[in-house]
Amino acid sequence: MTSSPTADLSAAGVSIWLDDLSRERINSGAFKHLIEERNVVGVTTNPSIFAAALKKGESYASQIGALAQAGASVGQAVFDITTHDVAQACDIFAEAAKRTNGADGRVSIEVDPGLSRDTAGTVAEAKRLHAKVQRTNVLIKIPATREGLPAISSTLAEGISVNVTLIFSLERYRDVVDAFMLGLEQAKENGHDLSQIHSVASFFVSRVDTEIDARLEAVGTDEAKALKGQAGVANACLAYRIFQEQFATERWQALEAAGAHAQRPLWASTGVKDPNLPDTLYVAGLVAPHVVNTMPEKTLEAVADHGVVRFDTITGSYGQSEKILNGLAAVGISYDEVVQQLETEGLDKFVASWAELLADVEAALTHAAPERQAPCPVSR
Repeated sequence: MTSSPTADLSAAGVSIWLDDLSRERINSGAFKHLIEERNVVGVTTNPSIFAAALKKGESYASQIGALAQAGASVGQAVFDITTHDVAQACDIFAEAAKRTNGADGRVSIEVDPGLSRDTAGTVAEAKRLHAKVQRTNVLIKIPATREGLPAISSTLAEGISVNVTLIFSLERYRDVVDAFMLGLEQAKENGHDLSQIHSVASFFVSRVDTEIDARLEAVGTDEAKALKGQAGVANACLAYRIFQEQFATERWQALEAAGAHAQRPLWASTGVKDPNLPDTLYVAGLVAPHVVNTMPEKTLEAVADHGVVRFDTITGSYGQSEKILNGLAAVGISYDEVVQQLETEGLDKFVASWAELLADVEAALTHAAPERQAPCPVSR
């Protein structure tokens, strides 16, 4: 194997992306270390990340001042600030994009989560974000809600690359793959070069354990407690089996022959919440070819420090993964209820973070607004 755990991950076919972005990180050159020493080849963002970034440091003061001077609305200011950061990060990762023929070197930006139930509004916002960033290695993040599925297809049909986010259930993941292939079929009809379109499907991991483990603890039996800390990885492993199945179909082979790239699974929410679980669980336990793992920096550093990487910890685990999910049903936990709750809560959290971001930017604009000049005295 290679010389470090993160290099071992890369060699095993896992693309390491960082789940964080801020202007301070961009301006400081911090990404250079992560690219060279931690094998980071992409970035994901969300409203929570941008809200946190705005609260730290003074690196946004100049742009906020200019926006206040120009009389920008809060919505326009947030749009300009976030797209600026994403465009700058795209430039930093342009070499990785070139080296991997566009598979990596990707930077994601999310549509306003308030549009998650609005198909047409999501498509319009995706096109607006793509046009503003003006970088070929940007990914537009669209939540995998029922209303989001046709928006995913329509956005891909415009030749725009997409990161499908907030996937919790295996059934919804199948729907996402279908929406992806439909979007490519439509893109082909529209005359787009399929080789220039990329996509990932972001399957959330730790939140599944957080919710299910609380329910297992409430059940309280030995059988229930023995299942704690296992559902998140099992769910993701079974998603990878769907990936293998769906991207071996005749439908996919026809698209691949036309130049299309498979939509890779992306493991999201990989920071371990339970201190009783290994802090590298959602990385070391989900190693297989053709996947992305987007990590908060704390998890990335834990992997670099003491991660143990074994090649392909997924494909031999399907029987055990099914046993774990069946065990949940046996102790009275409804998988369908859990994943629906997680989707609802995930959207609510992003909407709340977006509102926090808007409030912070509004306060900053007010603070930076030029004071009204006193009227000149009238000569008598």
